[in-house]
Amino acid sequence: MADTITLLKPVADFHVHVRDGDMMRLVVPTIKQGGVSVAYIMPNLVPPLTSVADVLAYKSRLEAVDPSISYIMTLYLSPAITPEVIHEAANAGITGVKCYPAGVTTNSDYGVASYIPYYPTFAAMEEEGMVLNLHGECPSSGHIHVLNAEEEFLPTLKDIHSRFPKLRIVLEHCTSAAAVQAVKECGPTVAATITAHHLFLTIDNWAGNSFNYCKPVAKFPSDKLALLDAATSGDPKFFFGSDSAPHPVGNKEKGKGAAAGVFTQTHAAAYVAEAFDQLGKLDKLEPFLCDFGRQFYKIQEKEPEWTVVLRREENVVPPLLGEGAGAVVPFKPGEQLHWKVEIV
Repeated sequence: MADTITLLKPVADFHVHVRDGDMMRLVVPTIKQGGVSVAYIMPNLVPPLTSVADVLAYKSRLEAVDPSISYIMTLYLSPAITPEVIHEAANAGITGVKCYPAGVTTNSDYGVASYIPYYPTFAAMEEEGMVLNLHGECPSSGHIHVLNAEEEFLPTLKDIHSRFPKLRIVLEHCTSAAAVQAVKECGPTVAATITAHHLFLTIDNWAGNSFNYCKPVAKFPSDKLALLDAATSGDPKFFFGSDSAPHPVGNKEKGKGAAAGVFTQTHAAAYVAEAFDQLGKLDKLEPFLCDFGRQFYKIQEKEPEWTVVLRREENVVPPLLGEGAGAVVPFKPGEQLHWKVEIV
């Protein structure tokens, strides 16, 4: 049993939220702390990033905090994202466009109600080789609720894929066995990210505990097992995207309207190593964390001047990151992990 794992490349995290302002300055340094050198940055700021100029300005703010990270940038799908903007974005080095169904999660009020108006945008993305990142849920309505919202979305994934077969699509943060199966049934241009926290959580872990509440919500034990099987399978369609989502502690403690998001950035690689180790699948860890996502996204990155080593040793997750009203509670606060990230 390995006690030390030295990664040939640091972790590539293909779903990262770091917000802006004071929260950004608190969270960005934890990207490297978690073993990550490539961070795929989400655009759901307030207001959302709907222009090339706004995305590039945000990237500059991130680089001012930690220039050692390769920030891969995205636009927020909205009526402003026309084919002309797609061509401009591709020329500027922007990699993807994130699609949020309206109202399903944090800062999704400007999101999509119908996908049909965006077909010309998807065609331009297909032409430019840009990636469409789908938050795969339908808004709650009638028979649709948080536990089946992802499964109800899957026909939309398959429809977009059939209309634009060369468009690279990522179904973000899979939470269900149905989502895993749908991604497998699609062609090689469709892949999926799996978070660290969904390798541990089921409905029992967040019902009554707002710090484990995220969107899409964790579901049933059979769904968690499907995610673990996919993540440890060696199938390159499935790779790491933490969906690490920081919120001030007060916004997570609300009795009503608690913010959706689990913060895992500080211990990203350690959490995943813990889950893989429990299954005896550490030999599958590096491809999932480091290789498959880079291959799908065709990442050309600056060579990091540091190495990530995972060591089997006691590692207690601190109860808070930061101080005061802006502090953030990490995933598994106060609990002991058996793996620790070391940057050398």
